[in-house]
Amino acid sequence: MRTLTEQELLMINGGSITSSFINAIARGIKSIYDLGRAFGSSFRRFQFNKLCPF
Repeated sequence: MRTLTEQELLMINGGSITSSFINAIARGIKSIYDLGRAFGSSFRRFQFNKLCPF
């Protein structure tokens, strides 16, 4: 592998947003949303004493 010259380094284009990056962000947001929904539901059940018996 050869070393790139400074002129070649200046011509490199990159950093575009890929579909896998967008998918990872969407999954992260969905996970946080699901966690908040689960926490809110359990908090509401505890608050109104509507717990399921074991």
